[in-house]
Order: sequence, then structure tokens, then C-alpha cells
Amino acid sequence: MIRFFISLILVIFLSNCSNQTIYSGKIVDQDTFKNLNFVDKSNLINNFGQPSYVDLVSQKYFYYSKKVQRSSIFKENVDYSYIFVFEFDQNDKIISSKVFDLKKTNAVDLIKKETKNDIVRRGLLEKIFGGVGPQRELSTPQ
Repeated sequence: MIRFFISLILVIFLSNCSNQTIYSGKIVDQDTFKNLNFVDKSNLINNFGQPSYVDLVSQKYFYYSKKVQRSSIFKENVDYSYIFVFEFDQNDKIISSKVFDLKKTNAVDLIKKETKNDIVRRGLLEKIFGGVGPQRELSTPQ
């Protein structure tokens, strides 16, 4: 039993001493960062590969890229974390491209605005008994 605990402690200790580089999404090198001037969709796919997400409604391609250096189980350092957004016209030409640095946008401001609920108007008994009995039709505001 003592050998088991000693080997378990040894495995945990050795796994904490290893350095790891973890990539998520697309692996992007420095040359790609410098040359983001793509012309059309086929040129973009040839250089970046298939996108991480495609929004077919707004004709946008999203590419996600993240690099993390992990020196132990409890310590990791994010080298970079980016989202690249490319928007196309009907001829598959790129009309806009944006880069969002997720490492710099940690602070998110929340809007404390509540949406008014006029769809369901209920009294106390209706809140308690829910959908029991016949339902009345709500009139739509004009």
C-alpha cells in the first residue's frame, strides 16, 4: 500500500514538472499575422484552411486561434487568443476583416436593462395554478 502512495505522489510530481504547449483552433504563425490581406474566399481557405465557424446568414467566416503554455497543473500562461472574422459579398470577395484579441478583452460590461414582458399577463391565481382551465387569448397591442 505504501508503494502505491509513493508511486502516486511520484507520478503527480513528475507530471507537474513537464512543460506543455497547447494549441486550440487554428495554428497561426507570425507570417500569417503579418499578411492578413486576403482577396477572396478561396485565397483565405488556401491560407487558413476551413473556418472554425461559418455564419451563412451574414456571410462571415470565423477562425479561432489560441496558444497556451502550461508549466504545471495549476499554472498556465495564455500566449495569444484571437478570433479572425472575414465577411464576404455575393461574389465571394472579402469586404471586411477584423481581428479580436480575446486576451485583452477580459472585462465585459453587462447591461442592466430588463425586457418588459407584455406577452403573458397573469394574476396571482393564474401564477399559482398555471395552465389549469380554459385559456384566454391575449390582445396584441396596436
